[in-house]
Amino acid sequence: MNTRRKKRLALAVALIGGVAAIASLLLYALNSNLNLFYTPTEIVQGKKGTGVLPEIGQRIRVGGMVTIGSMLRDPESLHVEFAIHDSLGGEIIVTYDDLLPDLFREGQGIVAQGILIEGGKLQATEVLAKHDENYMPPEVAEAMGQTHEKLDYKTEQKSGY
Repeated sequence: MNTRRKKRLALAVALIGGVAAIASLLLYALNSNLNLFYTPTEIVQGKKGTGVLPEIGQRIRVGGMVTIGSMLRDPESLHVEFAIHDSLGGEIIVTYDDLLPDLFREGQGIVAQGILIEGGKLQATEVLAKHDENYMPPEVAEAMGQTHEKLDYKTEQKSGY
């Protein structure tokens, strides 16, 4: 092999190695920012079919209904703790250290994003509440087996009888 071919081969190997290194760093960065969606039952029992549980310290999103009577507020700070559940009976505790959305209330569907700090406890960095009574985030509705159809009230129901 002459020196010109050796230089080309070395350049090609260096180029392929550089592209592989950049691709692996890019995939690592994207993987660390990935937010997977779970329901409370999936956090407790694992994903359907696979049984894979989220890892402690993993960044996730959880959707469900706020359990009535579960909200505990610290009177001296913004710290709040509440439970969320789904239709399958799973329930987890969510802690949050910021202002809750104006539409947040017990018995309502929410999506909380944060870090799993224990098997059934999430330290939320963001809490999203639904914007009206007929809407539920698609991921939550799909996980809970509900449809997105608008409720059709009868005339008697509208008049209050």
